[in-house]
Amino acid sequence: MKKLFLVVSILIFSLGLVACGSKEKEEAKSKTELFMGTVVNIKIFDGDEYVLDKAFNRVKEIEDLVSINKVGTELDKLNENAGIQSVKLSDDSFYIIKKGIEYSKLSNGGYDISIGPLVKLWSIGLPEAKVPSEDEIKEKLTKINYKDVEINEETKEIFLKKKGMMLDLGSIAKGYTADEIVKILKEEGVKKAVVDLGGNVYVLGEKEKDKPWKIGIQNPFSDRGDVVGAIYVKDKSIVTTGIYERFLEKGDKKYHHILNPKTGYPYESEIAGVTIISDKSIDGDALSTLVFTKGINEGMKFINNLEGVDAIFIDVNKNIYLTDGIEDKFELINKDFKEK
Repeated sequence: MKKLFLVVSILIFSLGLVACGSKEKEEAKSKTELFMGTVVNIKIFDGDEYVLDKAFNRVKEIEDLVSINKVGTELDKLNENAGIQSVKLSDDSFYIIKKGIEYSKLSNGGYDISIGPLVKLWSIGLPEAKVPSEDEIKEKLTKINYKDVEINEETKEIFLKKKGMMLDLGSIAKGYTADEIVKILKEEGVKKAVVDLGGNVYVLGEKEKDKPWKIGIQNPFSDRGDVVGAIYVKDKSIVTTGIYERFLEKGDKKYHHILNPKTGYPYESEIAGVTIISDKSIDGDALSTLVFTKGINEGMKFINNLEGVDAIFIDVNKNIYLTDGIEDKFELINKDFKEK
């Protein structure tokens, strides 16, 4: 319930904030449904209402392919056949997994889409969440290595080489879904829209002529939809990951959901939250998790070397760090935080 409340808070805030400052000249058409474990909202300011139905049909298609929580999906079949045989996949599933492997390589395994056994062991955010024993963690770590994922480009088959392996696409599938929604909106002639998949936001076009959208940046120390600031963007994906999203409390210790595939425990990092601004949401989705493996200094260098990508880092001491391309587009709102 806490996770759902957080998602709704982000949703309401982000859509409320982008509309502030002036009355909408167009009557917006909006639709909200629950998919992939999160609230999905699509809001269009031009185009016909049937476009919303078409977009949500696409969301359901993707969920039915790559959801880890549904029996019979392609991802479920792939994981069930780990160490047994390869599985032929659809274009969607194959592309998502291939992108996940690319980012796993880029991070030298600090980000690893074969982390599924560890995610299931901890189950952070679910009723069965627990702090595993060291022996349990060690056993699961033997099943985690993106290099054990064999990809056949010609047949679009994938083989997980070890029994017990499990891919988890939670760090990348929502981004792909957002991109597919935007693709449909553009094909149908929509020029102005806001797409929100539980904090994965994409703003299409401008809010008004020569005026970008204003999107709030989540306070990583709050689960109430509080923000630290806002950015002004158009035709961009904004994806935020932070320690506020899901966590497990045991005694006086809090375990967040961003797990280190090399140690088996949540990452120990000075990063409390990071927002990635990019052209494609699938990139923002993966990168928002990947940079936790690098820390702020290395993460800043890494993002600054990527074309068309920017980031906002917030550390545990409430300092805010901006990459080069976003410095003039950020507005500080919460004075408890400081720009560095």
